[in-house]
Formats: sequence, C-alpha cells, structure tokens
Amino acid sequence: MPPDERDGAWSRPPLRLGVLISGGGTTLENLIQRIADGRLRGVAIHQVVSSRPGVRGLEIAVAARLPTAVVRRGDFLDDEGFSAAIAAHLDAAQVDLVVLAGFLRLWKFPPNYDGRVLNIHPALLPRFGGRGFYGAHVHSAVLAAGESVSGCTVHLVDHLYDHGPIVAQRQVAVEKGDTIERLAARVGLAERELLPEILQRVADEGLGCLQGGL
Repeated sequence: MPPDERDGAWSRPPLRLGVLISGGGTTLENLIQRIADGRLRGVAIHQVVSSRPGVRGLEIAVAARLPTAVVRRGDFLDDEGFSAAIAAHLDAAQVDLVVLAGFLRLWKFPPNYDGRVLNIHPALLPRFGGRGFYGAHVHSAVLAAGESVSGCTVHLVDHLYDHGPIVAQRQVAVEKGDTIERLAARVGLAERELLPEILQRVADEGLGCLQGGL
C-alpha cells in the first residue's frame, strides 16, 4: 500500500482527471463529493466536457468551480473533428486519465489516450452493451431477458461503444418483482462504489495497474 497522505509521506502527484458527460452528472457529482470529503484521495478533476449544453452535470461542475467546456457533435462535420475538439480541451488541462461518466457519444480519441480512458456501464459487459444501451434502456433489457444478476462494469475504452478490456465488475442481484427504477437504483449504488475504488487504485499505483484488470 502507498504511504498515507496524512502522514506527510505522499509522493505521487495527484491523478488529474478529465470527465466527459452528456446529462445529469450523477457520476461526476459522486466523484466531486468523495474528493471533497476525503474518501477519494490523490485525485483532482481538471476538466469537464459535456456533449450537450444546459445539462445538470454542467451545473454541478460550475458549482464545484471546475473548468467546463461544451463540445456538440452537431457543430462538426464528422466524428474525427468532434473527437479532436474534445481531445484539445483535455490536452490543455494535461489530464492523466479520462472518465466517461454517462457520455453518450463516441469519442475517437487519439493514440496518446490509449489505456487512459475509462467508462462505467450499468450492466455486466459484454452483455447489454453497445449503441443505444444506456440508462433505463439497459435495465429494461436486463429485466426483459429474465436475468437473475445484473451489475456494473468499469472498462478501458476503445473506439466502439461499451467495448474494450474489462477492468472490474460488481454484481447486483435482480430481485423478484423488480422494476426498472428499483434495479437502476441498486446498480447506481454499485457504480458509485466501484468507480471510485478503481480511481483510488490508479491514484495509488499508477495507470499501469489498469492493464489486465484489477
């Protein structure tokens, strides 16, 4: 284990995060709270990028005095231009790691971000993932399939939706009579625990710990 920061022996510089959002910012809000109250140590959010203007996630970021930017896909001719604009903001903020936190667009990141982009998904990938599988759509599909277990996945991102090496997963039981809302609430709780645990591990041990899963 790394030396405790409170003992004055913390030697690793803070992990600089970029967070990409598209909506309500629940995951972003969780990270902000955990950093503020000390449950997530050695981590700092240096840039928030939203694919939509006027969303609650941006309000949360502004209230926390975090740098924000809006990059809309519709303002660009292709995915490459859109992706380059996102990368430019993250490059300027000199982020070490990027977290896709409810980000609903495909980001075709440049090679220098290989192995440095994480996504949190509300299902046990590779099932119930891909384009269109987000939010309530995921939980609806899980219930329709009669699954007994769902959960969440943290994975390294590539240039496909919900694809790339799995870093960690957490299972959540599907209960008798579950609704989309009830299942979503329990999976959300698991997400809010799992992602900070992974980020703490990276802050403690470095980006190399993501390779091969945790």
